[in-house]
Amino acid sequence: MPAKQEEDLLVVARPEGLYCPPGDFYIDPWRPVARAVITHAHSDHARPGHAHYLAHTDSAGTLRTRLGPDIDLQTLAYGEVIEHHGVRVSLHPAGHVLGSAQVRLEHGGRVWVASGDYKTGPDGTCTPFEPVPCDTFITESTFGLPIYRWPTQAALFAEIDAWWRANAEAGRASVLFCYAFGKAQRILHGVDASIGPIVVHGAVEPLNAVYRAAGVALPPTLRVSDEGVDAALLKRALVLAPPSAQGSPWMKRFGNYADAFASGWMQLRGTRRRRGVDRGFVMSDHADWPGLQQAIAGTGAERVFVTHGSVQVMVRWLTEIGLDATGFKTEYGDEDDQEAEA
Repeated sequence: MPAKQEEDLLVVARPEGLYCPPGDFYIDPWRPVARAVITHAHSDHARPGHAHYLAHTDSAGTLRTRLGPDIDLQTLAYGEVIEHHGVRVSLHPAGHVLGSAQVRLEHGGRVWVASGDYKTGPDGTCTPFEPVPCDTFITESTFGLPIYRWPTQAALFAEIDAWWRANAEAGRASVLFCYAFGKAQRILHGVDASIGPIVVHGAVEPLNAVYRAAGVALPPTLRVSDEGVDAALLKRALVLAPPSAQGSPWMKRFGNYADAFASGWMQLRGTRRRRGVDRGFVMSDHADWPGLQQAIAGTGAERVFVTHGSVQVMVRWLTEIGLDATGFKTEYGDEDDQEAEA
């Protein structure tokens, strides 16, 4: 892109990632850069190798767990403003996972917001999404099709609890595959822990510790190696494991178990069959179609850039309602995108 054209934009797409020319920093870059503002700690948005990181305070534990304790990390509270090369930068709740943030940029009388990944419905495990007024909004579109409409939190957990309770009464473990960061903690926070013991995979427990340290209420959890975890206990247990555990030797200890998968893609016919599980629960940490519409309208933005997901559909819809819309090519592809490819 010509330098003059870049000067007219607060964020442009470069090979390293989304770049702020006047501020000389990147937002969620996928290649190593000198200064990176990170919206959240999922691995497609928070990558290793940057010289300096800026993120929300609640992302610190997860970022250091995943990227190393010695990363050069600066943190901000929601709404706290810093100025860098004349660009005023602040972070605002995205409602996606713990510490997730939208990045507000103000420079030369213009206000842009890069939302990262977001979810508009509150779930009790992170600060709920807040629309941030702006001139230009950068939105994801992972589930940017009208077919995607999530059940209420109450309806979702009524389904999960009923499935777990029926399995426990039948004497078989309930293995629920879910992403280790975000979904697992949301499930822990929402289920009825009186039904039975809860066992988690080794990939899940360190992230539970980060959530607990941030003040998020989670029920007690066990690992299969803990004292007292035997065949009798496992027959009543809810077991949370990442998708990578499916079909692994780790699963053999649960005997004749029932299994399920939690993902927004479970709304698609055939996805559960391809995953080879008994049940599918429609659950995502991303906004559904009504949520995307609500979030974009809430900003009051006249110009919208659309990133990963159903970009063409979202751009067409935004154009039809009178907004200036175009797509940004990115290399994001989080847990839900990966599930779609599977």
